[in-house]
Amino acid sequence: MRFTELALRGAFVVAPERREDARGWFARTFCRDEFAAHGLAGDFVQCNASFNARRGTLRGMHYQRAPHGEAKLVRCSRGAACDVLLDLRLGSATFGRWQAVELTAGNGLAVYIPSGFAHGFQTLTDNVELHYQMAERHHPESAAGVRWNDRAFAIDWPILPPILSERDAGFPDFPDDVREGPVGGSN
Repeated sequence: MRFTELALRGAFVVAPERREDARGWFARTFCRDEFAAHGLAGDFVQCNASFNARRGTLRGMHYQRAPHGEAKLVRCSRGAACDVLLDLRLGSATFGRWQAVELTAGNGLAVYIPSGFAHGFQTLTDNVELHYQMAERHHPESAAGVRWNDRAFAIDWPILPPILSERDAGFPDFPDDVREGPVGGSN
């Protein structure tokens, strides 16, 4: 695997190293030792999948509040998505900054998202499936989000208007004074 750190400290693109032959290819997509060597959480306790039927579907921006902040590894297994990471770690040099990575079934890339980040994605094709490996269990009482088009972050989504759930459309702007406290993590 090749680990490429993004502009947001602690976030990585993880690329498999494919071994190809006439039959196709084989690649390792996770190794606890390699993740640990890069200082990344590698004790995943839960896996999730998200299927999205229509191009332009936007899910996000989601996070879990402390003490249940969650690191995750996200990969696209069908179709294509614009995956967005937003640093909400208080005191981080990249606090409030976001970065997008195109994940496709063809490129095989994954994104490692540290605890303390909000995460969302928008589908670029119909019939998109994403697979998540989570370093923390889901805690409904800690689930939160910020509005997908909060002007404070100015995320450049590729398809407007997006297809949104009522929940995601109703998330608030991130509070200027960070009234809710840290979102988890301290990377």
